[in-house]
Amino acid sequence: MLIRRPPDIPASEITDQRLFLDRRAFLGGLAALGVALTAGERRALARFATARDDDDKLTPYESVTHYNNYYEFGTDKEEPAEQARNFRPKPWKVRIDGEVAKPADYDLDDLLKPFKQEERVYRHRCVEAWSMVVPWMGFPLKDLVARVEPTSRAKFVEFTTLLDPGQMPGQRHHVLPWPYVEGLRIDEAMHPLAILVTGLYGKPLPNQNGAPMRLVVPWKYGFKGGKAIVRIRFVENLPKTTWNEVAPDEYGFYANVNPEVDHPRWSQARERRLGELFKRKTLPFNGYADQVAGMYAGLDLRKNF
Repeated sequence: MLIRRPPDIPASEITDQRLFLDRRAFLGGLAALGVALTAGERRALARFATARDDDDKLTPYESVTHYNNYYEFGTDKEEPAEQARNFRPKPWKVRIDGEVAKPADYDLDDLLKPFKQEERVYRHRCVEAWSMVVPWMGFPLKDLVARVEPTSRAKFVEFTTLLDPGQMPGQRHHVLPWPYVEGLRIDEAMHPLAILVTGLYGKPLPNQNGAPMRLVVPWKYGFKGGKAIVRIRFVENLPKTTWNEVAPDEYGFYANVNPEVDHPRWSQARERRLGELFKRKTLPFNGYADQVAGMYAGLDLRKNF
Protein backbone atom coordinates (compact mmCIF):
# COMPACT_ATOMS: atom_id res chain seq x y z
CA MET A 1 0.00 0.00 0.00
CA LEU A 2 1.54 3.31 -1.10
CA ILE A 3 0.44 6.79 -0.13
CA ARG A 4 2.38 9.66 -1.62
CA ARG A 5 2.83 12.87 0.30
CA PRO A 6 3.07 15.78 -2.16
CA PRO A 7 5.96 18.14 -1.43
CA ASP A 8 3.64 21.13 -1.09
CA ILE A 9 2.06 19.83 2.13
CA PRO A 10 4.16 20.94 5.12
CA ALA A 11 4.26 18.85 8.28
CA SER A 12 2.15 21.48 10.03
CA GLU A 13 -0.76 20.66 7.72
CA ILE A 14 -0.74 16.91 8.42
CA THR A 15 -3.96 16.11 10.27
CA ASP A 16 -3.81 14.85 13.84
CA GLN A 17 -3.29 11.09 13.90
CA ARG A 18 -6.46 10.51 15.92
CA LEU A 19 -8.54 11.55 12.91
CA PHE A 20 -7.07 8.71 10.86
CA LEU A 21 -8.26 5.93 13.08
CA ASP A 22 -11.93 5.62 12.12
CA ARG A 23 -12.40 5.72 8.37
CA ARG A 24 -16.18 5.79 8.45
CA ALA A 25 -16.25 8.55 11.07
CA PHE A 26 -13.82 10.52 8.96
CA LEU A 27 -15.86 10.14 5.79
CA GLY A 28 -19.03 11.11 7.62
CA GLY A 29 -17.43 14.16 9.17
CA LEU A 30 -15.47 15.43 6.18
CA ALA A 31 -18.43 17.13 4.54
CA ALA A 32 -19.49 18.67 7.83
CA LEU A 33 -16.02 20.09 8.37
CA GLY A 34 -15.99 21.60 4.86
CA VAL A 35 -14.09 24.85 4.67
CA ALA A 36 -12.80 24.45 8.22
CA LEU A 37 -10.03 22.27 6.76
CA THR A 38 -7.08 23.67 4.84
CA ALA A 39 -6.58 22.43 1.29
CA GLY A 40 -3.56 20.45 2.46
CA GLU A 41 -5.53 18.78 5.24
CA ARG A 42 -8.31 17.80 2.85
CA ARG A 43 -5.82 16.24 0.43
CA ALA A 44 -3.97 14.38 3.19
CA LEU A 45 -7.15 13.07 4.80
CA ALA A 46 -8.63 12.00 1.47
CA ARG A 47 -5.53 10.01 0.59
CA PHE A 48 -5.58 8.10 3.85
CA ALA A 49 -9.32 7.47 3.77
CA THR A 50 -9.36 6.04 0.26
CA ALA A 51 -6.03 4.22 0.11
CA ARG A 52 -6.23 1.82 3.04
CA ASP A 53 -8.84 -0.83 3.71
CA ASP A 54 -10.94 -1.16 6.85
CA ASP A 55 -8.95 -4.15 8.09
CA ASP A 56 -5.74 -2.13 8.26
CA LYS A 57 -6.67 0.67 10.61
CA LEU A 58 -3.69 2.75 11.60
CA THR A 59 -2.14 2.05 14.97
CA PRO A 60 -2.47 5.13 17.22
CA TYR A 61 0.55 7.40 17.25
CA GLU A 62 0.90 6.98 21.01
CA SER A 63 1.22 3.20 20.65
CA VAL A 64 3.63 3.42 17.71
CA THR A 65 5.91 5.73 19.69
CA HIS A 66 5.61 4.19 23.16
CA TYR A 67 5.77 0.44 22.54
CA ASN A 68 9.12 -0.17 20.89
CA ASN A 69 11.75 -2.84 20.36
CA TYR A 70 14.99 -0.87 20.65
CA TYR A 71 17.46 -2.62 22.91
CA GLU A 72 19.95 0.26 22.68
CA PHE A 73 17.49 2.10 24.94
CA GLY A 74 16.28 -0.81 27.06
CA THR A 75 14.71 -4.23 26.67
CA ASP A 76 11.26 -3.33 28.01
CA LYS A 77 8.89 -2.04 25.34
CA GLU A 78 8.14 1.15 27.28
CA GLU A 79 11.77 2.04 28.04
CA PRO A 80 12.92 3.48 24.68
CA ALA A 81 10.46 6.39 24.73
CA GLU A 82 11.87 7.50 28.09
CA GLN A 83 15.53 6.56 27.64
CA ALA A 84 15.83 8.10 24.15
CA ARG A 85 14.42 11.46 25.17
CA ASN A 86 17.81 13.21 25.13
CA PHE A 87 19.27 11.38 22.14
CA ARG A 88 20.77 13.76 19.55
CA PRO A 89 19.92 12.75 15.96
CA LYS A 90 21.61 15.82 14.44
CA PRO A 91 24.15 16.40 13.04
CA TRP A 92 24.37 12.94 11.44
CA LYS A 93 26.68 11.28 8.96
CA VAL A 94 26.25 8.03 7.04
CA ARG A 95 29.19 6.17 5.55
CA ILE A 96 28.47 4.34 2.29
CA ASP A 97 31.26 2.06 1.16
CA GLY A 98 32.25 -1.39 -0.05
CA GLU A 99 31.46 -2.53 -3.56
CA VAL A 100 30.20 0.81 -4.89
CA ALA A 101 31.49 3.33 -7.40
CA LYS A 102 30.69 6.31 -5.15
CA PRO A 103 31.81 5.59 -1.58
CA ALA A 104 31.73 8.56 0.76
CA ASP A 105 30.87 9.87 4.21
CA TYR A 106 27.61 11.72 3.62
CA ASP A 107 26.01 14.37 5.78
CA LEU A 108 22.48 13.04 6.20
CA ASP A 109 20.81 16.25 5.06
CA ASP A 110 22.89 16.23 1.88
CA LEU A 111 22.20 12.53 1.37
CA LEU A 112 18.44 13.06 1.56
CA LYS A 113 18.23 16.07 -0.78
CA PRO A 114 17.94 14.18 -4.10
CA PHE A 115 15.16 11.91 -2.88
CA LYS A 116 11.47 12.67 -2.93
CA GLN A 117 9.94 11.82 0.42
CA GLU A 118 6.85 9.60 0.28
CA GLU A 119 4.39 8.39 2.89
CA ARG A 120 3.58 4.68 2.90
CA VAL A 121 1.25 2.75 5.17
CA TYR A 122 2.82 -0.61 6.02
CA ARG A 123 1.95 -3.50 8.27
CA HIS A 124 4.87 -3.85 10.65
CA ARG A 125 5.22 -7.16 12.51
CA CYS A 126 7.41 -8.03 15.46
CA VAL A 127 8.69 -11.56 15.90
CA GLU A 128 6.94 -11.80 19.30
CA ALA A 129 3.58 -12.05 17.46
CA TRP A 130 2.40 -8.46 17.80
CA SER A 131 2.01 -6.03 14.95
CA MET A 132 1.02 -2.49 14.02
CA VAL A 133 0.06 -0.48 10.94
CA VAL A 134 2.24 2.61 10.51
CA PRO A 135 2.30 5.51 8.02
CA TRP A 136 6.05 5.71 7.51
CA MET A 137 7.64 8.62 5.66
CA GLY A 138 10.81 8.05 3.67
CA PHE A 139 12.11 7.05 0.26
CA PRO A 140 12.77 3.78 -1.59
CA LEU A 141 16.07 2.19 -0.63
CA LYS A 142 16.56 1.31 -4.29
CA ASP A 143 16.93 5.02 -5.12
CA LEU A 144 19.93 5.31 -2.82
CA VAL A 145 21.37 2.04 -4.14
CA ALA A 146 21.15 3.36 -7.69
CA ARG A 147 22.80 6.64 -6.70
CA VAL A 148 25.95 5.03 -5.27
CA GLU A 149 26.30 2.58 -8.20
CA PRO A 150 27.05 -0.91 -6.77
CA THR A 151 29.59 -2.99 -8.64
CA SER A 152 28.81 -6.41 -10.06
CA ARG A 153 30.40 -7.92 -6.92
CA ALA A 154 27.79 -6.40 -4.60
CA LYS A 155 25.47 -9.26 -3.60
CA PHE A 156 24.36 -7.99 -0.18
CA VAL A 157 23.80 -4.71 1.65
CA GLU A 158 24.93 -4.44 5.28
CA PHE A 159 23.47 -1.83 7.65
CA THR A 160 25.38 -0.81 10.78
CA THR A 161 23.72 1.27 13.48
CA LEU A 162 25.15 3.78 15.93
CA LEU A 163 27.48 2.70 18.73
CA ASP A 164 27.30 5.34 21.47
CA PRO A 165 26.87 4.02 25.04
CA GLY A 166 26.93 7.60 26.30
CA GLN A 167 23.62 8.28 24.55
CA MET A 168 22.30 4.74 24.39
CA PRO A 169 22.17 3.29 27.92
CA GLY A 170 21.22 -0.17 26.69
CA GLN A 171 24.64 -0.48 25.06
CA ARG A 172 26.25 -0.33 28.48
CA HIS A 173 24.98 -3.86 29.00
CA HIS A 174 26.02 -6.92 27.03
CA VAL A 175 22.52 -7.83 25.92
CA LEU A 176 23.74 -7.96 22.31
CA PRO A 177 27.13 -7.52 20.63
CA TRP A 178 27.13 -3.85 19.67
CA PRO A 179 26.77 -2.15 17.27
CA TYR A 180 23.62 -3.67 15.83
CA VAL A 181 24.05 -4.97 12.27
CA GLU A 182 21.48 -6.09 9.72
CA GLY A 183 21.56 -7.06 6.06
CA LEU A 184 19.59 -7.71 2.88
CA ARG A 185 20.24 -9.39 -0.42
CA ILE A 186 20.80 -6.82 -3.13
CA ASP A 187 17.55 -7.77 -4.90
CA GLU A 188 15.65 -7.29 -1.61
CA ALA A 189 17.26 -3.89 -1.19
CA MET A 190 16.17 -3.00 -4.73
CA HIS A 191 12.54 -3.98 -4.15
CA PRO A 192 10.29 -0.89 -4.16
CA LEU A 193 8.63 -1.86 -0.85
CA ALA A 194 11.91 -1.51 1.08
CA ILE A 195 12.36 2.04 2.34
CA LEU A 196 14.69 4.20 4.36
CA VAL A 197 12.46 5.96 6.86
CA THR A 198 12.87 9.50 8.18
CA GLY A 199 9.44 10.08 9.73
CA LEU A 200 6.03 8.72 10.67
CA TYR A 201 2.54 10.23 10.75
CA GLY A 202 3.92 13.16 8.77
CA LYS A 203 6.33 14.08 11.57
CA PRO A 204 10.10 13.62 11.93
CA LEU A 205 11.04 10.14 13.11
CA PRO A 206 11.00 10.05 16.95
CA ASN A 207 14.20 8.99 18.69
CA GLN A 208 12.61 5.82 20.05
CA ASN A 209 11.57 4.77 16.55
CA GLY A 210 15.04 5.02 15.04
CA ALA A 211 15.83 8.69 14.36
CA PRO A 212 17.17 10.10 12.22
CA MET A 213 16.97 7.26 9.68
CA ARG A 214 16.02 3.60 9.84
CA LEU A 215 15.24 0.72 7.52
CA VAL A 216 11.74 -0.72 7.02
CA VAL A 217 11.25 -3.95 5.07
CA PRO A 218 7.53 -4.67 5.52
CA TRP A 219 7.45 -8.32 4.45
CA LYS A 220 10.04 -9.24 7.09
CA TYR A 221 10.01 -9.30 10.88
CA GLY A 222 10.71 -5.98 12.52
CA PHE A 223 14.19 -6.85 13.75
CA LYS A 224 15.43 -6.51 10.16
CA GLY A 225 14.78 -2.76 10.38
CA GLY A 226 18.02 -1.34 11.74
CA LYS A 227 17.61 2.02 13.49
CA ALA A 228 19.89 5.07 13.66
CA ILE A 229 21.90 3.84 10.67
CA VAL A 230 25.45 5.18 10.37
CA ARG A 231 26.90 2.89 7.70
CA ILE A 232 25.61 1.17 4.57
CA ARG A 233 28.14 -1.27 3.12
CA PHE A 234 27.83 -3.25 -0.11
CA VAL A 235 29.48 -6.65 0.16
CA GLU A 236 29.98 -9.82 -1.85
CA ASN A 237 29.40 -12.32 0.96
CA LEU A 238 26.51 -12.86 3.36
CA PRO A 239 26.94 -10.32 6.20
CA LYS A 240 26.98 -11.43 9.82
CA THR A 241 23.82 -9.93 11.26
CA THR A 242 23.29 -9.44 14.98
CA TRP A 243 20.33 -11.66 15.86
CA ASN A 244 21.33 -14.37 13.39
CA GLU A 245 24.74 -14.52 15.05
CA VAL A 246 23.39 -14.46 18.61
CA ALA A 247 20.56 -16.99 18.17
CA PRO A 248 20.66 -18.65 14.73
CA ASP A 249 18.07 -21.24 15.75
CA GLU A 250 15.57 -18.45 16.45
CA TYR A 251 16.42 -15.70 13.96
CA GLY A 252 17.26 -16.54 10.38
CA PHE A 253 19.05 -14.16 8.05
CA TYR A 254 16.06 -13.84 5.74
CA ALA A 255 13.47 -13.15 8.46
CA ASN A 256 10.58 -13.39 5.99
CA VAL A 257 7.26 -13.66 7.82
CA ASN A 258 6.32 -17.34 7.56
CA PRO A 259 3.36 -18.44 9.74
CA GLU A 260 4.33 -22.09 9.21
CA VAL A 261 7.65 -21.69 11.00
CA ASP A 262 7.25 -21.38 14.76
CA HIS A 263 9.70 -19.48 16.87
CA PRO A 264 11.23 -22.05 19.28
CA ARG A 265 9.36 -20.39 22.17
CA TRP A 266 6.02 -19.43 20.61
CA SER A 267 3.80 -19.89 17.59
CA GLN A 268 3.99 -17.47 14.66
CA ALA A 269 0.61 -18.51 13.25
CA ARG A 270 -1.38 -15.70 14.86
CA GLU A 271 -0.62 -12.10 15.81
CA ARG A 272 -2.17 -9.33 17.86
CA ARG A 273 -2.39 -5.79 16.58
CA LEU A 274 -1.57 -3.22 19.22
CA GLY A 275 -4.85 -1.91 20.59
CA GLU A 276 -6.86 -5.01 19.64
CA LEU A 277 -8.13 -7.66 22.04
CA PHE A 278 -8.17 -10.70 19.76
CA LYS A 279 -5.46 -12.23 17.64
CA ARG A 280 -5.70 -12.59 13.89
CA LYS A 281 -4.18 -15.01 11.40
CA THR A 282 -0.64 -14.18 10.37
CA LEU A 283 -0.27 -13.74 6.62
CA PRO A 284 2.72 -15.10 4.65
CA PHE A 285 5.24 -12.37 3.95
CA ASN A 286 3.14 -10.21 6.29
CA GLY A 287 0.48 -9.86 3.59
CA TYR A 288 2.84 -8.81 0.79
CA ALA A 289 3.27 -12.24 -0.81
CA ASP A 290 1.84 -11.17 -4.16
CA GLN A 291 4.58 -8.55 -4.41
CA VAL A 292 7.65 -10.28 -2.97
CA ALA A 293 7.24 -14.08 -3.04
CA GLY A 294 8.81 -14.33 -6.49
CA MET A 295 12.19 -13.33 -5.06
CA TYR A 296 12.28 -16.58 -3.10
CA ALA A 297 11.15 -19.06 -5.74
CA GLY A 298 12.95 -22.33 -5.14
CA LEU A 299 14.17 -21.30 -1.68
CA ASP A 300 13.15 -23.54 1.21
CA LEU A 301 11.41 -21.01 3.44
CA ARG A 302 11.30 -23.40 6.38
CA LYS A 303 15.06 -23.84 6.34
CA ASN A 304 15.89 -20.30 5.23
CA PHE A 305 13.63 -18.57 7.75
